[in-house]
Amino acid sequence: MDQEISTAHDIAVPPLSFVHHGVEAAQVHRYICFMSILRAPWLAFCLIFIPIAGQAHPHVFIDTTLRAVVDADGTFKGLEVEWAYDDFYSLLIFADLGMDSDGDGRLRDDEIARLDGFDLEWIEGYEGDSYARQNGVPVSLGAPESRGTRVEGGRIITTHFRAAEAPAAGLEIKVFDPTFYTAYALVGQVDVEGPCTASIEAADLDAAYTSLEELLYATPEDQATDYYPEVGESFADTVMLSCDS
Repeated sequence: MDQEISTAHDIAVPPLSFVHHGVEAAQVHRYICFMSILRAPWLAFCLIFIPIAGQAHPHVFIDTTLRAVVDADGTFKGLEVEWAYDDFYSLLIFADLGMDSDGDGRLRDDEIARLDGFDLEWIEGYEGDSYARQNGVPVSLGAPESRGTRVEGGRIITTHFRAAEAPAAGLEIKVFDPTFYTAYALVGQVDVEGPCTASIEAADLDAAYTSLEELLYATPEDQATDYYPEVGESFADTVMLSCDS
């Protein structure tokens, strides 16, 4: 179905936290320096900035594409989510899994098969950074079902589907990491399979950054390293479904 965009914005960010993917923060910093030494003489830069990197947010960036599935009777049946990981995070995953040894950003078929589903082994309580609400009430999204993995331009792109059961009319969908460890950017059209259309209300980024700055300013210095406000939702666009009555 066609998409109506009420407000649009382009964000220079394209995926899940390293913890969700089983990559510890210490590994991340080690890979930063290791891969820098291999690809460019950045070692001094790494040594200087590693102490700061652990506190920076966001750490990971994803371009996100959505497709909502709606039955002929107007029932929302699920959401297909595509994550296109930023090239640096993709590089970290390649290194972690021992792939792409020649550094050309392309994988063999057997490596793609091994990579498929790497980001779907979610820890208990993790909601997949995709949220649906009907009149403010959360709509449950099922466990992720892999719909394939590919690599394009050195970036890992994965697709998964989450089943659901709720009226589609008036449904709101958002994609965000509450902790803002991961930054998601909704890109392209939000396609709808079925008798509904999708519109997008862009996030007020100025207000989001202002709120974040105020919260961080109010955080005691001795808590700054361990505490980070859950502001991710304020950076998220809102997808709204409208259906023929």
